[in-house]
Amino acid sequence: MALRGLLWLALLFALAAALATVGHFDAGQVLLVYPPYRVDISLNLFVVGIVVLFALLYALTRMVRNIWQMPRRVAAYRARAREAKAHSALREAIGNLYAGRFSRAEKAAREALASESNKGAAGLVAAVAAHRMREYTRRDEWLAAIEAPDWQDARLMVSADMRADGRDPEGALAALTEMQSQGARRIHAQQIALRAQQQLKNWGEVLKLVKTLEKREAIHPAVAVRLRQQAAENLLRDRRHDAEALLTLWRSLAPVERQSPRLADLAAELLIALHRHDEARKVVEEALQHNWDARLLRRYPETALPGEALPLIQKAEAWRKARPEDPDLLFALGRLCLHQQLWGKAQSFLESALRLADDNDALVIRTHRALARLFEQLGDTGRAGEHYRASALAMKVV
Repeated sequence: MALRGLLWLALLFALAAALATVGHFDAGQVLLVYPPYRVDISLNLFVVGIVVLFALLYALTRMVRNIWQMPRRVAAYRARAREAKAHSALREAIGNLYAGRFSRAEKAAREALASESNKGAAGLVAAVAAHRMREYTRRDEWLAAIEAPDWQDARLMVSADMRADGRDPEGALAALTEMQSQGARRIHAQQIALRAQQQLKNWGEVLKLVKTLEKREAIHPAVAVRLRQQAAENLLRDRRHDAEALLTLWRSLAPVERQSPRLADLAAELLIALHRHDEARKVVEEALQHNWDARLLRRYPETALPGEALPLIQKAEAWRKARPEDPDLLFALGRLCLHQQLWGKAQSFLESALRLADDNDALVIRTHRALARLFEQLGDTGRAGEHYRASALAMKVV
């Protein structure tokens, strides 16, 4: 600003110097005749007069123009002030929303509607604030008021998210369906759909969505494992009355699900209830190849038909070579020998399991009970009673 002033001052000095220099040459005269009047002036004075007249006319024109445009300028100023106030209200609404002041956020969003350009953003902020206050009717009114085409995807996404959060899975899925096909494939849309399908207990869809989100690295691995197992477990239970449907589903699961001890144990239990012992045994054996687990070893003897436990005993004996001190495996061998009525071997395996059980209270209780049943079969009620009493004492009741 100081530099501009210096330049203007230099220009004025240069103009003054030019006028002073030119003013010495006053050889011209200007004669103005309007009968009966006659005016004779110097050329320099005439030029100065023309310049002054022009300046006056210019200033007068600007003044009239400004007066003429005053109402429009005042209206434009007021519009700019309203626009600035509306934008400030929108910023305030967003700040209050994230600060948890939902009532203030909704009020500020309503003030932000003074600007038409804020209608979409303010409507979304107000809808989220109303949802947080559980004012679902007012939330829906705010969402319905957003009509701009550019804001429809955002409106539907927010609507789906809030409806899933409000335990309205049908509404959430309807909003996602209304979105364009490209929008429905967005990661956030699939995460919302996953929550909605969980609430609806559509476990087949849950399984598909979890696998899709895993591929896109949009879900924590631990959460994905839990959801996959939950979905597969419920799908298995839904088919507990149909062995073929159960087996078809089991074969369609990914290897990581089939190798899960929890799911393999459940599948074996359901197959045993449907008298499909051979398939149950294969399920347990396949899972044990990848995940050595006590619950699968407990389930293994149940997969044997009465009097047909020899192949299972042979299989378990092969496992014992690699794990000679595994108490759960010894317990399973003892139960298998009980199935086959190999009383001596059963007693030996069960007593070995009891010796190695240490602080595994659950295994101690089960082993004592198995030994009690063994001695009942042998007619030794005294020793059977001792083991029943030992199993009862092993229970820790708080």
